Amino acid sequence: MALEMRLAGLCQGLVCGVDEAGRGPWAGPVTAAAVILNPDDLPDGLNDSKALTEKKREALVPVIKARALAWGVGHASVEEIDAINILRATELAMQRAVAALAIAPAGALIDGNYRFKLPCQVDVAVGGDGLSLSIAAASILAKTTRDQMLVELDAVYPQYGFASHKGYGSAQHRAALAEHGPCPIHRASYAPIRALLEPQADPVAAPVAA
Repeated sequence: MALEMRLAGLCQGLVCGVDEAGRGPWAGPVTAAAVILNPDDLPDGLNDSKALTEKKREALVPVIKARALAWGVGHASVEEIDAINILRATELAMQRAVAALAIAPAGALIDGNYRFKLPCQVDVAVGGDGLSLSIAAASILAKTTRDQMLVELDAVYPQYGFASHKGYGSAQHRAALAEHGPCPIHRASYAPIRALLEPQADPVAAPVAA
């Protein structure tokens, strides 16, 4: 909790960890989570969500929610991603996650090197999900929440395999797109999807020989 304690000293208040899941996929929302951990009641086994098995992540979710001082989750929709771009949509999801906290934080630690605008003092940490327990907890909540949403969307659009690849550009996903084309939860602003949606320009006719 060294990063949290340093920022807490600077901002004179509680600090939340913030992380997102779903910036890279071709489909589905981007999801962010914010967590204020209780330094006197830290869950065991917190780590970057990508370093944990799905079973371990799922087991940690109720523990984090029960023992944290506050937690919140926020999303930005596919429509918002296409309208304002993924960077701004990620910021919006993070703002919504922080707003969902039952306790307003004085500071926020964000994974990465980009200082998203939040309603509190912000610090960043590259590789923060492996350095900060608060960010690690947020990464777990963000990923498990978004993964569950994609599982539910798989039932609506079963031909794409969302439950398996969670919207990322896997070989299975590419094959499904080639066969079925994009569906309403695909990000039309992403190049692989845009290429399928935009009509191909007619080739320029070759000049007729004299």
